[in-house]
This record gives sequence, structure tokens and C-alpha cells, in this order.
Amino acid sequence: MQASPEEQLAQLCRGAAQVISEEDLLAKLRLVRPLTVKLGVDPTAPDIHLGFTVALQKLRQFQDFGHKAVLIIGDFTAMIGDPSGRSATRPQLSHDKVMSNARTFQEQAFKILDQERTRIVFNGEWLEIMTFEDIIKLTGRVTLQQILQREDFKTRIEQGAPVRLHEIMYPLIQGWDSVKVKADVEIGGTDQLFNILIGRELQREEGLPQQVALMMPLLEGLDGVNKMSKSLGNYVGVSEPPADMFGKLMSISDELMKRYYLLLLGREMPEKLHPMDAKKQLSVEIVERYHSTEAAQAALDGFNTRFSKRDLASADLPELCLAGVEPDLLSAVEAAYKLLGLTRTRGDIRRLIQQGSVQVNGEKLLDSKIAPALKAGDILRLDKTRAVRIAA
Repeated sequence: MQASPEEQLAQLCRGAAQVISEEDLLAKLRLVRPLTVKLGVDPTAPDIHLGFTVALQKLRQFQDFGHKAVLIIGDFTAMIGDPSGRSATRPQLSHDKVMSNARTFQEQAFKILDQERTRIVFNGEWLEIMTFEDIIKLTGRVTLQQILQREDFKTRIEQGAPVRLHEIMYPLIQGWDSVKVKADVEIGGTDQLFNILIGRELQREEGLPQQVALMMPLLEGLDGVNKMSKSLGNYVGVSEPPADMFGKLMSISDELMKRYYLLLLGREMPEKLHPMDAKKQLSVEIVERYHSTEAAQAALDGFNTRFSKRDLASADLPELCLAGVEPDLLSAVEAAYKLLGLTRTRGDIRRLIQQGSVQVNGEKLLDSKIAPALKAGDILRLDKTRAVRIAA
């Protein structure tokens, strides 16, 4: 049975940070026709992480209600580089590099989206044929004052950092995409609000109904503080090996786990489950989604072997080479976290040591200043979910 517009609205707004506006979205849903729902992506890297899948999940939800998903691959906008949330100009990519990234990006995106019901378009289809006269007319639609209201632009100007003219074009180009596909709804992270509102303005000037802006929260990374980012090393990649993905997810805090359930699985965390069991369930489902049921079970079994059963000696662990590392425990633990692609402050590491989390071959080490005689084959346990083996 088809969900009513009111039922769809409740589900589609679930987990959203902001909707402009719910009344407009309900009115569109009451048109009793499939809505055109746009999500734009710039393939600036070949892989995506779980933070980006939040928007993809919402797009899939629209698909499941029978609406049309339009995934715009920004082959032109990626060459500019989205300035949203940036304190400096992005490096410009070649078109060949962007298209190479786009191929793997689509493969990963279709682990979430229904490929048969997804329209893929490249914004180069209309941008590469624009004349200089067309560009002048487009730039005449907005004022410099409007563009410079962007917080990231304002901040960079106040700090004396350059804002390149091609960056100013970015919101206009993203907004023009909405005109070309006649979007009813555009999904984006909260950092995309300015760009999406420009799209609404351009649609209005073209005599089109304005799109609804459905803003999704930015997913915090493994540190629970900063948004998930490869540059910060706090990410979980969609294409990571199952065991690595599982291990990273098991390291998140209980509070962050609630956010991951809502934004990555689309439901509340089970209240009756013990937090450790709930975290395992979350990790299993995410690994299963991006790999397979068999891979998820193997990752769970491997985790249980390493940590639940405390059988670390027989586990397959990353190997840490101590060459060039200062001989104290604090430096060894810091190097181990870096090996695992994670960042921990020295203050955080000291607290872990004082709490007894750091162990060598099962023996707690409580003094961060000591120089333990670590030898090849020793197991250095960092916390409840991570350990490394000392390399020869």
C-alpha cells in the first residue's frame, strides 16, 4: 500500500537537520506524482566514506517511496572545487582525474541506491556548451554581496586569505544544475545550504517551482568531534576491508553510536541491547551492506577472537615497526594509533595509560614515561578494541 503524503513526510524528515520547508515538501508530495530529487556530488576522490552515505541513504528513501532520484556527477564543478567549509582554495583537478574518480564513485554509490531507478547525469552536459554570454547572464542573477555572505568566504577575507573568482562561481553552477533538471527537492549536507538556496533563487527567476532544501547533518568521525574526513583520519571508507571497517566502528563512543544508528541505518539504537551488543549489531549491518553477509560474520568472529575472547596472540594484527620511534610508552602508543589511521592527542593517550587500557602481552602499563622493553611478537593493546603486534 502506498504511503500517504503525511506518512512520507514524517519518514523523509526523520534525521534531517533542516527542511526548507516541510510545508512545501508536503504540498509537493500531495501532487501525487513522482518528485524529482537531486543529489549533486563532486568526485574529487576515488572513494567515499560513511559520512557521504548519509545523503545517499536519504535519496534511497525517496526512491523507495517511488520518487525519481537524480544523481548529478559534477564533472565540471569538481574541477572548481566546492569552497563550502574550506579555509583555503581547493587544488584544481584535471577532467581526466575527475572522470576516473567518478567511475569508482558510482560503483560505491550503487551499493545504496537502486541503479535501475537512478538517473545519472554529468553537469558538463550543459555547462561545457555555455557561451561567455551565457555565463555573463548567469552571473547577473546574483549580487557580489549575496555571494560574500557565505561564512567561509567572509572568514577567509577577514583573515586575509585569498578567495579566487572561480570559487565564487561554484554556488551559481550548482544552482544552475537544479534549473536544468527541474529539481523538486535537493538533498545536501548542512554545509551546502547556501548553494541550495542559490538554486532556489535561480529556479524562481526561471519561472520554475522552487526546490525544497533537505539538509542532512554532517556525520561526526570516529573521534566524535570533527566531521568525518579523510584528511583528519577519522573516517570509515566504504571500500575498506571488512575487518578494518568493523574494527573502526567498534571503536566509537556509545553516544556517537546513537547518531550512527539514526544516520547510517535510519533507525533508533535498540534500547534493550547492551551497548557492546548494539555496537556489534551496527558494525555487522554496515559491513554487510558494503561487502556481504559472509564478510560481516567473519569480521565479527575475528573481533570476538581478538577481544571478547582475549586471544590476541593468535589474531591477525597490524604490525608496528618501532624504528625511529622514541623509546617511551607514550610514543609507542601514539605510533600505533597512526599505524591504524587514527589520531589521538598525547593527553588522550596518557589518560588511556592511567586507566589501565594500555597493555603489553596482557600486563597493564600505568606509567607513560617508562621505556618498555618491547620485542618482536609482543602484543601492544591500545584500548578495548585495538591492538598491534610489534614487528621484527
